[in-house]
Amino acid sequence: MLTIESLTKRHGSRTVLDGVAFEARPGRVTAFLGANGAGKSSTLRILLGLDRPTAGRALIDGHAYRDLRDPLRTAGAMLDGSGAHRSRTARGHLSWIATAGGIRRRRVDEVLEQVGLADAARTKVGRLSLGMGQRLGLGAALLGEPPMLILDEPVNGLDPEGIRWMRELLRGQADAGGTVLLSSHLMGEVAGVADDLVVIAHGRIVATGTVDEITRGHADLEAAFFALTGGEDSAEPNGGTSR
Repeated sequence: MLTIESLTKRHGSRTVLDGVAFEARPGRVTAFLGANGAGKSSTLRILLGLDRPTAGRALIDGHAYRDLRDPLRTAGAMLDGSGAHRSRTARGHLSWIATAGGIRRRRVDEVLEQVGLADAARTKVGRLSLGMGQRLGLGAALLGEPPMLILDEPVNGLDPEGIRWMRELLRGQADAGGTVLLSSHLMGEVAGVADDLVVIAHGRIVATGTVDEITRGHADLEAAFFALTGGEDSAEPNGGTSR
């Protein structure tokens, strides 16, 4: 279980997160939806111990990330793509992560195969396409075979085949009992894989529920999202405007 409790983050007089609270449960894909700058990445950074909240807590199975005994085997994460040094090879990047986390080295080649990078194992990160970099970042998240995945904009840079592959992988993780939390601002890519939705706007949660609950009364997820967040294109089914 991933639990966000009354999370608040301020930078001076600016409030980035304002009482953010939600859960991501085992066996389900939870999509964290919001426009760029809405607070998605800030929430995930706090969850992963990369930033401190002004108030509230972000917990993984009841513990702060920094207190996890074996973080790579508990929660795999991908923020800002692969995060790899451009001069390393794909295999080299995963190998040092495996060594640091006490993960068997043969797992590196298993993961390279799993994410479709076996043929690019010796390619330097700086020469990988954006989509291949995303696959490498996911590979790092999968190294410890964790029951939880926390992914920030995982389909960015992927072609249609890659998006379909990502959906199948995430769906498989959840169907096997894992917990998947992914952030996105791309409605179409989320609608086909998510069970639960958390919608954030201007640092506040504006809706939580299943896909059916959130989209009820709207043409599709995009229409529901704009209505909930006050987007300029937020048209109600009767032709009116959400206020």
